Amino acid sequence: MPVYEYRCQKCGRKFERIERIKEHGSRHERCPKCKSTQVTQILGTFFAKTSKKS
Repeated sequence: MPVYEYRCQKCGRKFERIERIKEHGSRHERCPKCKSTQVTQILGTFFAKTSKKS
């Protein structure tokens, strides 16, 4: 499952959530520190693991 990163616009805290792709965007996130709904998603890093076919 993907890990999504968010930042609270009110207190500035960064936090992560593990969500299924179909769950992402279906609800409004809340900051775990101040409970504000003024959060924005930030772009994080990712990696893809592939296997080489012979």
